Amino acid sequence: MSVFAIALVTSILSSAGQVSPPPDHDQPILVDGQLVFPEGARIPKFMTEVEERFLDGQLITPPRGVTPPPPGPIRGASEYEEMAGILLAWEGFSSQLSQMAAAITTIGNADVYIACDNNSEANSARNSCINAGADPDRVITVVRSTNTVWIRDYGPRYVYEGDCRVIIDHTYNRPRPSDNAYSSYFGPQFGHEVYELPLTHGGGNYHLNGIGDAAATELIVNENPGLSASQIIQYWRDYQNVDTYLHDPFPTSVDYTQHIDMWMLMCGDDRIIISDWPTQSGSTQDQICDGAAAYYESLGWEVFRTPAFAQGGVHYTYTNMVVCNGLVLLPEYNNISNSYDNQAVSVIEAAMPGRQVVQVVCDNLAYSAGVMHCICMHMPAHAGGIYPTTCLQTPIEGIIDPDDCPQISWISDDDEFDVVSVDIEYSLDDGASWSTILSNRPPAGSATVCIPDTPTNQGRLRVLARDGDGNTGGEISGLIIVEGDAVDGDVDGDGDVDVVDVLEAISQWGCSGTCSADVNNDQSVDVQDVLIILANFGS
Repeated sequence: MSVFAIALVTSILSSAGQVSPPPDHDQPILVDGQLVFPEGARIPKFMTEVEERFLDGQLITPPRGVTPPPPGPIRGASEYEEMAGILLAWEGFSSQLSQMAAAITTIGNADVYIACDNNSEANSARNSCINAGADPDRVITVVRSTNTVWIRDYGPRYVYEGDCRVIIDHTYNRPRPSDNAYSSYFGPQFGHEVYELPLTHGGGNYHLNGIGDAAATELIVNENPGLSASQIIQYWRDYQNVDTYLHDPFPTSVDYTQHIDMWMLMCGDDRIIISDWPTQSGSTQDQICDGAAAYYESLGWEVFRTPAFAQGGVHYTYTNMVVCNGLVLLPEYNNISNSYDNQAVSVIEAAMPGRQVVQVVCDNLAYSAGVMHCICMHMPAHAGGIYPTTCLQTPIEGIIDPDDCPQISWISDDDEFDVVSVDIEYSLDDGASWSTILSNRPPAGSATVCIPDTPTNQGRLRVLARDGDGNTGGEISGLIIVEGDAVDGDVDGDGDVDVVDVLEAISQWGCSGTCSADVNNDQSVDVQDVLIILANFGS
């Protein structure tokens, strides 16, 4: 992603209940008109006073050209399905990050990918995580500068294109350039295509299940004033293959960010956890949550409610949890009654049975307007297991003229990010055997592929990837039919007259009407047809 540009528009904050955030948070520094983010600073999730002065009432907008949506079939990846890893950024809050990494790499059976500003920080982060109990083999540091810990808002959102993981990126709704650029760096490092969604956005304002349903708040409309709600929803449909429902946002007096992950989590295809406000019944936020619960119940979903509490400008929520395989990382708070913590554990165990709940004290994150979900991003599991996968982005099937040379494109993926080459292969017999058309192609690319002119009604094209361990796998096209000059006696249409045609005629002996072995078209399969086949045998 290129560095953000700024266009003159209104502030991103909703006017509803707008308040100034507390002044005692870490902030970036303005140096010669540029923002500098001190190392180790706990920059809050919301827009700081210094950042607002820097923007001077302007709005961050996507400056770059639109990347077209993924051309292959798309499926949004939910957080409750199998995960390969969790992404983190080592920017303050090291205690929570280390505890999360320890649980994720052990109970969660996943890797952690930790963004670090330099090699020294990478060593420190790795040691901190291992000392907290993380599996050393699963702690992976990515040396790349970031500005803040809030990787949910700027990090890569994964979808599946075919059986390959790809990234849908957006422009971060904060003036934090290193954060904004992170996905564009991360994707190529791990062999994943990056598609740029033309929206200004914070990724915490989004939740989806695995079957095409999604939710956000109407904050997204304020952030993109040049677009209507329906246009924004269509972008998400085009890039992620989801239908998104826009909910009312909380007042900023309750939640500075107005992100939906602060009060909602989809935990199944038709299961959802939504905040409840037992001590603030009838409040605006309570009405929003009750309305959302009623909406999903009307769709037939099972709705679970966890308590929430707001005091002193701090939003204490439990829906901002992290689900990773058999693990649920659930916030707990020292500054409110532990009865809320206990209620939340009971609800989560009922909503997601079979997963182990691990609680992490998160008061200092909540003071900065986020919790654990806000400081991580999910990487779903590779669809092929140990075998590489490919996606033929330009499907080829149906009737093909002899010697036709269509242009195809492909991407690939691997569990160890280790696709070394791709071969393009062709089959005349529905995949029983394959011949190589092009070999040693890159993991992602395009090529002109000339289909052999041999007539067949059982043609297939295969994009076969090979990884560093020698494992192979790939996508096979739909059925290809190559029509050529008819050969008398070619019963099976493979372009040859051979023993298969003789056997087929014998199997259809006595057939009347429309029969493939009726080569002389006299509405009967008899000795005359066999004689024609034998006369052309070997053609």
